[in-house]
Amino acid sequence: MSFLFQNYKRAPIEFVRAEGNCLIDSEGQAYLDFSSGIGVTNLGFHPQVKQALLEQAEQIWHSPNLYRNALQEEVAQRLIGGYDYLAFFCNSGAEANEAAIKLARKASGKQGIISFQNSFHGRTFGAMAATGQDKIKEGFGDGLPHFSFAVYNDLDSVKSLVHEDTAAVMLELIQGESGVLPAEPQFVRELAAFCQEQGLLLIVDEVQTGMGRTGKLYAFEHYGLVPDIVTLAKGLANGLPVGAMLGRSSLSPAFSYGSHGSTFGGNKLAMAAALATLKVQQAPGFLPDAAARGTALLEQLQQAFEDHPKISAVRGLGMMIGIETSASLPKIVEAARRKGLIILTAGSNVIRLLPPLTVSREEIQQGAAILKEVFAEAD
Repeated sequence: MSFLFQNYKRAPIEFVRAEGNCLIDSEGQAYLDFSSGIGVTNLGFHPQVKQALLEQAEQIWHSPNLYRNALQEEVAQRLIGGYDYLAFFCNSGAEANEAAIKLARKASGKQGIISFQNSFHGRTFGAMAATGQDKIKEGFGDGLPHFSFAVYNDLDSVKSLVHEDTAAVMLELIQGESGVLPAEPQFVRELAAFCQEQGLLLIVDEVQTGMGRTGKLYAFEHYGLVPDIVTLAKGLANGLPVGAMLGRSSLSPAFSYGSHGSTFGGNKLAMAAALATLKVQQAPGFLPDAAARGTALLEQLQQAFEDHPKISAVRGLGMMIGIETSASLPKIVEAARRKGLIILTAGSNVIRLLPPLTVSREEIQQGAAILKEVFAEAD
């Protein structure tokens, strides 16, 4: 018997300890984690993040947003870098996307948001309304209006949905939940130019792709793009609940005093973890090295599965990789787990790999070897 709602399908194991990039269950079995807690523990269970949490907990772990917060300022400064952005902190990716939707509507004075088919932006009502998957919305009644859905990588379909009340276009540069599907560079460039020409705000959802996941701090940096609004969460504090929205400073009047808020957003403990995470990621050479190891893993898997009868594609960017397969996803996940590797699924036919950015070349070899075994045995 469980005292919990059964809205999750839980595997019959419990992780009770972690060391680096490995998880240990209640029976003492160790697993190499190629899921990063669904793209959250991007640094594995890193000692610098742990130390920052311990030190902050000794001082103060919460202070409301009625008072100054130097940690928020320092994290915001590191996130913004040389971009003309301001930051708002919340608790999750869905909350970050809610803030982005509110900012876009209030700043533009318009209501329409164009998102994309098969997109995923969260499960709160606004974020769910922006999500282009009917299965996420089933049974919850009427959703938030004024959302429409273009075909991914098809600019003409975006243009066909624009009208006088359109405020923004909301885009994932890699559709993670739908199968690790990258946006085409030419489409992104033309979309950005079109939005600027039409006076539409461009929102880029970096909840999964941000914080080094693709080999750069933000995936938009691969595309030569500077969005109007960016949303972050998952890997931002390496496992502590936190989200952030970055928006152009020119949008600041729309988020004036009293317009939006969050009780726990920018919590001291979360900010301490985020600051430690950013210090590790922004150290010279860290992200380029992680990108090189991600490329090595991708190329190794592409070569290994080139002629596999049940694998049609291996694609990805940085430490975000999808293996498109006709094999049973639950069986592949279970078989990998039995051999000591934790992996994920995406969409209806993709195995998703999100290794920590700290994964070593030896761990890459170990994980790749297990995947080869699992797919060799797939029926």
